Amino acid sequence: MARTTPHDPSPRPPLYRRVADQLLAELEAGTVPPGERLPGERRLAERYGVSRETVRQALEVLRRDGRLSTDRRGSHVALPGPPAGSPAPLVFPVGARSAEPRTGDRGTVVWAPPPPEHAAALGLVPGRPTLMHRFTSAAAGGDGRRTAVTSFSAVALAEVEELARYRDRADGVARAQLRRAYDWMRRAGLTLHHRDTITLQPDTASVRVVRRVHDQYARPLEITDLLVDTRRDALVYEFTLPAAG
Repeated sequence: MARTTPHDPSPRPPLYRRVADQLLAELEAGTVPPGERLPGERRLAERYGVSRETVRQALEVLRRDGRLSTDRRGSHVALPGPPAGSPAPLVFPVGARSAEPRTGDRGTVVWAPPPPEHAAALGLVPGRPTLMHRFTSAAAGGDGRRTAVTSFSAVALAEVEELARYRDRADGVARAQLRRAYDWMRRAGLTLHHRDTITLQPDTASVRVVRRVHDQYARPLEITDLLVDTRRDALVYEFTLPAAG
């Protein structure tokens, strides 16, 4: 009587598929947060002990499944969820009351040398011009006036195509809210981290907020100076605390 060899109905998936599954499991576990850039193909090949071609095929699988997105600087995680350090309420510019323009809001852009403090924070040579955004906001009747001045870094203008386009039309007159500036930065593959410093202005009724935004490589992207007249207005910050337990 002839012996038969048991048939395996579930052949092992190809190596690139196994690498893709392993990488996906790490991404879903939060090893690389949403929006962050993955290591290069060489480093991934060393990590998994496979060839760069196998890694390339694995990444292509994840891209087709919508788990990764790719730009000119590599692949970054496209899993659901906000990028690390980039809470959803982060609105440009600091001090804007909502994500949509409102009556009393006015924004313009100009190509000019920024204030010395801005130049130093952005790593610009003193006197070198850059894209600057000027924002004013007032409630009905002119109460609650807010003014903000933002200066963008050379990195932001080089990496974010939408911002770079404003250079030739930065006349300081035409309206330009730039409400989607942070969205444009994220779409360019930048993970945003920000720090706000809040101080009372001596001998006035104003609060000054200085926001500094940098990317995942600690490169400065923009700095904003906001003044709020606290006699008729209040600047509100919202925080989400972790659940107890």
